[in-house]
Amino acid sequence: MAISNISGSAMVDALLNALHPSSGTATVGTKTITAPIKVRLMTANGSDTAAGTELGSGGSYVAATGINIDTNWAASSAKSKATNATVSQTNMPSATVVGVELWDSSGTPQRIDWGSMTSKTTTSGDTLSFTSGAISVAIT
Repeated sequence: MAISNISGSAMVDALLNALHPSSGTATVGTKTITAPIKVRLMTANGSDTAAGTELGSGGSYVAATGINIDTNWAASSAKSKATNATVSQTNMPSATVVGVELWDSSGTPQRIDWGSMTSKTTTSGDTLSFTSGAISVAIT
């Protein structure tokens, strides 16, 4: 039996509400996730079990914050949920970005989502933006 869009969308909502707390912390099983969620840019993608290689220093790169589950995610649909706000990184260093990872803000940050993307090469001083809907989580 396959998961319907209705139950799949409900699962995505429940998962994101647990893994992406809008403030404070949320406990999922034995893991505690701490807000805010940060978007890290990767120059080499990881896997289900290993983190990728985060963009190094240069420009003013720091992991972007502001992925608030209450305000920055659209309603789920067709077993997926996407951001409804632009996420930008200004003053990028020269780099080729191939993926995005979402990390919490705990003392020892935890990677909670990851994904590859069509590579984007930036030069020093560029702004890299992900438009509304460009970052999404889906059950497949």
